[in-house]
Amino acid sequence: MQIFASTLLVIVSILLITVVVLQSGRSAGLSGAISGGAEQIVGKQKARGLEAVLNKATVVLGVLFFILTVVVAFYM
Repeated sequence: MQIFASTLLVIVSILLITVVVLQSGRSAGLSGAISGGAEQIVGKQKARGLEAVLNKATVVLGVLFFILTVVVAFYM
């Protein structure tokens, strides 16, 4: 069980790093450089397309990472 959980933890960790690196920054692009913090004051647009998928994947992988870390620590 410990070997399986540890292997799964490594896989989830690599996937989590990959998903986080693929996400664009909050102020990416020319519009972020010009408007600055105006987007935060006026309102936030909902993420569309690939950004929404990456955000959901980040949440799911983050929760899996936390659970697997606790499981691996319990079995050590």
